[in-house]
Amino acid sequence: MVRYAGEEVARSTNKGCVQGSIGGPILWNLLLDPLLHELERRGYYVQAFADDVVMLFDGNTALDIERQANTALKYIEEWGAKNKLRFAPHKTCAMTMTRKLKYDNPRLTMGGVDIALSKQVKILGLHIDEKLTFNSHVGIQTSKALNIYKQISRAAKINWGLHPEIIRLIYIAAVEPVILYAASAWAPAADKIGVQKLLNSVQRGFAQKLCKSYRTVSLHSALTLAGILPLDLRIQEAAALYETKRGSPLPELGDRETESKVGFAETPHPALHMDIIFERLEDQSLVDRHNVQEVRIFTDGSKIEGKVGAALSVWKGESEIRNQKFSLSAYCTVYQAELLAICKATGGILKGRERSYGLYSDSMAALETVANHSSLHPLAVESREHLRKALTQGKDVSLYWIKAHAGLQGNERADELAKEAALASKRKPDYDRCPVSYAKKSIRNRSIVKWSERYRVGETASVTKLFFPDAGDAYRLIRKIRPAGLLTQILTGHGGFSQYLHRFKCGENPSCDCDPSVEQTVPHLLSDCPIFDQQRFDFEQKYAEKITKSKYHELIASKATREAFTLYCEKICAVTLKKNKSNV
Repeated sequence: MVRYAGEEVARSTNKGCVQGSIGGPILWNLLLDPLLHELERRGYYVQAFADDVVMLFDGNTALDIERQANTALKYIEEWGAKNKLRFAPHKTCAMTMTRKLKYDNPRLTMGGVDIALSKQVKILGLHIDEKLTFNSHVGIQTSKALNIYKQISRAAKINWGLHPEIIRLIYIAAVEPVILYAASAWAPAADKIGVQKLLNSVQRGFAQKLCKSYRTVSLHSALTLAGILPLDLRIQEAAALYETKRGSPLPELGDRETESKVGFAETPHPALHMDIIFERLEDQSLVDRHNVQEVRIFTDGSKIEGKVGAALSVWKGESEIRNQKFSLSAYCTVYQAELLAICKATGGILKGRERSYGLYSDSMAALETVANHSSLHPLAVESREHLRKALTQGKDVSLYWIKAHAGLQGNERADELAKEAALASKRKPDYDRCPVSYAKKSIRNRSIVKWSERYRVGETASVTKLFFPDAGDAYRLIRKIRPAGLLTQILTGHGGFSQYLHRFKCGENPSCDCDPSVEQTVPHLLSDCPIFDQQRFDFEQKYAEKITKSKYHELIASKATREAFTLYCEKICAVTLKKNKSNV
């Protein structure tokens, strides 16, 4: 129905759906679902996302595939006619994938129209070529990233323009997602030298902008000072995390399961959801005011000395009647311990005979997770199911948040028990699922080890290695320094130094003002140049540390000398640049 200029036009429909309607996707799924089930029943492999449908056929010869595909396409066409749907053969494309050097292509038709064969297909933004090299996909994605870089390069120069943190935000939020899209499907391609060169060409420019360095700075130096990892390692990280979330165990944990979300179809029907609310009790007076239940259960989780434990303390009146302690694997988090304690407490309520219960926890995050039906954490889903069953048993369960370490008797007791569970337990853990946060940390550590080895054996970044001999240490340390401008010139050796200017034909000679026979390099300026003897002497007297080439890393790594040493470097760089600028 359309109303316009005072007129109204109505037309009844018996097929199709209004484009962009709220119910359109649901109606489409209801319509397409029987077709997908029937195709699977007939032995065809089919996948669909919205209106994108992919079918795979395999065979020893092109004729085998041709027969299978044409039979399936004929059934799809007939099904569409029955359901008032017209498929578009001219928009459908096919691709042959084989390792054979010589092969025949199958001839596919749909409704008398030939289906075109192509060298690559695009499925949900992923470009798949016939040899599964993914070279075209990498090329397209890197081109998109380079277009972003071209825009940034016009607005970010060494001495003016966008702040490095703004560039970092754009890189993390826009550039990396473009490159890493569907990385789990094409990650093996990142091991190829050609692909790595493409990725490096994109990343080098962004890394140089992040640390405000010259364009001549090497990739290894720029990445180290920017505090980012090579893109090929980030791609491997994304693929490894995807596999871990799907259930693949981490190598260092053996056969231990990774904690994964409960499938939406495995959760109770939305009609069975109950409203779960909790009250906040800030002090003892509020706790006493709400002390009207027959049984009160205090829960807590703790991590101490690298060990994790959880506990619950059950009270009647003013005395504890029983308690339970649970141990978790060392890689588990306090958040998991808090959820486990709540889950065990709600499970215990189902076995109790009393009619009213109060459950007290000092973890706001855990209570919010339990109360949020969209959260699919396995412990939260199980806790909600316990609460629902308790309601059907006629039991009244109230949830409360209480302030931690506020002297509340029940909470202090639960905290004590949780610490005992962490430290004293020598039996098998009650919960040993690996959290995704630990998996991310473990995968990142593996990437840092690979990056450190690549950095160590690399032939570039010789000056940067004087300050940061290990890329892993630099990755953690550089976040506290955030070099830019003058400091970056010192840390890379690419700046207004005579040796550098002469190397790139911008200066007459590479010598230092102190001695024509000595090249003006960063190590010479910082450690030997007599022009800066006074500044060097003041620093060495104040911090009792010699400024030698072998000490650069220690001076910049130490919290006591870091700020003073970087300031010393910047002052020397500023004076040197001013002199050389007047000489050029």
